[in-house]
Amino acid sequence: MIEWINDISGMHEVASRHGDVGNHMLALIHWFMAILFVGWTSFLIVVLFKFNRKKNPKANYSGITSHFSTHVEVGVVIVEVVLLLGFAFPLWAKRADAKERPTGDEVVNLRAVGEQYRWTFHYAGQDKLVGMTSHERLSGSNPVGLVEEDPNAPDDFVSVNELVIPKGRPVVIQVTSKDVIHGLAITPMFIQQDAIPGSEIPMWFVPEKEGEWNIVCAQLCGAGHAQMVAYVKVVSSEEFDEWYAAQNPLIPKS
Repeated sequence: MIEWINDISGMHEVASRHGDVGNHMLALIHWFMAILFVGWTSFLIVVLFKFNRKKNPKANYSGITSHFSTHVEVGVVIVEVVLLLGFAFPLWAKRADAKERPTGDEVVNLRAVGEQYRWTFHYAGQDKLVGMTSHERLSGSNPVGLVEEDPNAPDDFVSVNELVIPKGRPVVIQVTSKDVIHGLAITPMFIQQDAIPGSEIPMWFVPEKEGEWNIVCAQLCGAGHAQMVAYVKVVSSEEFDEWYAAQNPLIPKS
């Protein structure tokens, strides 16, 4: 019931396991802001009628001597700080804890490589291990800089601007960039991570709903920023396994 305010405000659907927590937190904040809006609007209306020119033809330069409004403002600040410390910091600490990162055979491991103006998704092959990469190996035929000599590399493959993932299985994405700072934002999954050149930053989630949605760049990355659109496609685990097995490796067999 509390998320009703999110529905009427046009919030996007929730498609990940942890998304309900974020959606609930947003609902609380929306209710809090709605209460503030009604309260301050009512106060403004009272002030406009109570202190209009007809009732007060002569200005009173002393103003209000009561400190009630100051106490209200301080209280609002305290509540906002509690919301920040009580919700944002603990949630972020949990997401940033490496011990919380999913492991096991069911995990889908991949990299997301941003560049002006596209996303290249680099999947681990059948061995479930992403091959080593190097910026010195980047080329038109090797868009992720895969090191061919690495034993984990021969079965890796890439997908450009289409992220295919299975429903109900953990997905771990190492996010990076070739050129400038980008932002991988998968809104229905309630997940976003900056793509920073020279760094690989992990993000993880569990899709809970099949469908197809846009992936947008969450950082202003240049003149073509608005055209940097990719797609996330969540399919059944069986369909994903079939798609996965049918992909061609990035390094052709000699």
